[in-house]
Amino acid sequence: MPIITKSAAKRMRTSRKARMRNRAEVSRILTAKHKLLKAVVDGSIEAARQAVKEYSSLLDKAAKKGVIAANNASRKKSRAAKKLASMTQKQGSAKA
Repeated sequence: MPIITKSAAKRMRTSRKARMRNRAEVSRILTAKHKLLKAVVDGSIEAARQAVKEYSSLLDKAAKKGVIAANNASRKKSRAAKKLASMTQKQGSAKA
């Protein structure tokens, strides 16, 4: 069994706390993403708009905290907006 110094033990404790916080944040992001995908599949534009707004907000907050990289957040927001845009375009062409 290796000898663990006090500083290493403290670092392990703080790393564990940070990992749990980050996992909770990522879980919230994935839940919002699933809500968005469900709204897109259901065809509810208003629900999808709200879901994109919530998803984008969570991504921005996670990027600000360093949970995910800024470019990662930007890419995911762009893809979500693209899904919403294609959904509204399909809806608009169906009405015409």
